[in-house]
Amino acid sequence: MWLITGVGGSLQGERDATTIIMSSTEQDEACASCGRVEVDNIKLRKCTACNLVKYCSVDCQKNHRPQHKRACKKRMAEIRDDRLFRHPEESDRGECPICCLPLPIDERKSRLSSCCCKWICIGCSYANKKREMEQGLEHKCPYCREPVPTTDEEVEKNYMKRVKADDPAALNQLGRKCYNEGDYEGANKYFTKATKFGDVDAHHQISCLYDRGHGVEKDPKKELYHLEEAAIGGHPSARFNLANLEGRNGRHDRGFKHLFIAAKQGHDKALEAVKKGFTEGLLSKEYFESALRGHQAAVEATKSTQRDTAEEFFT
Repeated sequence: MWLITGVGGSLQGERDATTIIMSSTEQDEACASCGRVEVDNIKLRKCTACNLVKYCSVDCQKNHRPQHKRACKKRMAEIRDDRLFRHPEESDRGECPICCLPLPIDERKSRLSSCCCKWICIGCSYANKKREMEQGLEHKCPYCREPVPTTDEEVEKNYMKRVKADDPAALNQLGRKCYNEGDYEGANKYFTKATKFGDVDAHHQISCLYDRGHGVEKDPKKELYHLEEAAIGGHPSARFNLANLEGRNGRHDRGFKHLFIAAKQGHDKALEAVKKGFTEGLLSKEYFESALRGHQAAVEATKSTQRDTAEEFFT
């Protein structure tokens, strides 16, 4: 798309948004800068940042930028908040690819297979292991059926194969490994690449790097951006951290909205924070009860008899 995104430029000569945008009918029919109407040889295209106005050329968009800047910026913030505060359909953890039940948000209740980089719930891992033990079979991945590696070297070799295939889960794991070894720049490199292939947790990890100044300079704006990206992707812990950050910045209404969403995703600490807000008179009883019901539903959705048995077995 040839249209310029972004809203740079001077504020001088700025007009009221209603004057700039005119009526929705006029906006759809004419260039916001020169007023030319769309005909066969003139095609109008929307500002890709806000979708509020149309232009007949790049020059018209550049010339109109000073007048349009404020309205564009405001609409971009509204679009961002609409995405940010929309309740995710599921957490970033997704479902177990075998039993198709939602994975618990606690990573300790699932296993990542290095061969295929699939997160498998402990229930399915337990059922597979039990079957193999009863039948005297070789221990294999419950998903792809590849032999399970027996050494750390084999595990790392498997991850490197998946990294070469740009597997986001493998990139995330290599990022964590680098971080634990003190290689923060390497961790940032792997996490950043993982985000490009859709790994939501990698955004959360990067936000921690910017918060602590590990491998990067401390940057509150970039920390906030990556927390928001993770929250939009359904990461309840990132949303909980985002709520705390908003609270420290004095934006308590936004903080409570994040806590409410995280609690309804099954995040225990978020629910406790909502409960505290209720007991202190900051939140209504209905607000707390809604969060509680949502939390219970999210937790119940991750439970099964097989998972309960596995939890007892592995602990």
